Amino acid sequence: MNTASWRGWAEQMSTGLALVDAGLRVVWINPALAEWLDTGPRSAVGQPLGLLLHEPDWLGQAERALAEQRAVQLRGVALRTARGREWPADVALQPVDGGVLLEVHVLAPAAPAASPLSATLRGFAHEVKNPLAGLRGAAQLLQRRVADEDLKALAGLVIAEADRLASLANRLLHHDGAPRLGPVNIHEQLEWLTDLLQAEPEPPQLRHDYDPSLPDVKGDAERLQQILLNLARNAIEAGARTLTLRTRVEHGLRVGERMLRTALRVDVADDGPGVPAALRDTLFEPLVSGRADGSGLGLALAREIAREHGGELRYASRPGETVFSLYLPLERTHE
Repeated sequence: MNTASWRGWAEQMSTGLALVDAGLRVVWINPALAEWLDTGPRSAVGQPLGLLLHEPDWLGQAERALAEQRAVQLRGVALRTARGREWPADVALQPVDGGVLLEVHVLAPAAPAASPLSATLRGFAHEVKNPLAGLRGAAQLLQRRVADEDLKALAGLVIAEADRLASLANRLLHHDGAPRLGPVNIHEQLEWLTDLLQAEPEPPQLRHDYDPSLPDVKGDAERLQQILLNLARNAIEAGARTLTLRTRVEHGLRVGERMLRTALRVDVADDGPGVPAALRDTLFEPLVSGRADGSGLGLALAREIAREHGGELRYASRPGETVFSLYLPLERTHE
């Protein structure tokens, strides 16, 4: 079996895969398994398999597969991550090219307190991953075959978005609700959104009204991107032709039972027809949509992500002017 022939498509698979050499050191690992193990594909290469998997009690089976040159199937073994999490998994060990190929199928347990939204999205995530892999592969082929640099850039944008959506689907499937927090420049996120919207066949008119003095916010950059994209898409699909992206600081904001002394406010304002009166009380509920072809997941997911960050998502609407406001804490909250 020629490993070089399958690594390209294996990079896109949602199944966890890794190749180890005769000394049980990692030669290659695909992004799906690296994400499960809370590591990067590059940093994993060269590590002993036992260190990467935190000395699983089934590691001797990999040595057995190598010594006997036959496949070994393991059911319900423990997969331990760098952050101390543990997941049950089915693992197949296949001798290949003087080493062993690991195929890992993580058996994510049902979350005991999963929200209705998360449960709904997990089903959706299962369905979306295979089409995303096909979309990414087609965009890669296009990027290699076209000579025009603008077309290459657009293909690269498709690849980046497919990767972002695959990452989102993985998080939903893995039941990992904790955002990966770090410093986020919200204006860089809004410029990313601008570039994405301007690549649309019929892009909306965009206006920017930024407060340049705003500090970085502590957040998960990918999840905050998801909120901004969902808000913009929602406005465009509702008929808006002009979007205004605005940033401000809010003082003394109450979010539920907590008081935010200072908060970052990001407004996505549009000139659409406004939120229908019949939907105003249930707009953020899962599967509620004002469009016949709408999924009703975008705003529900956006609010869930905002609350994960200790913030909130609110809106005010009238015909010709609708404003969705994302609030994120700029410092610790006070009871």
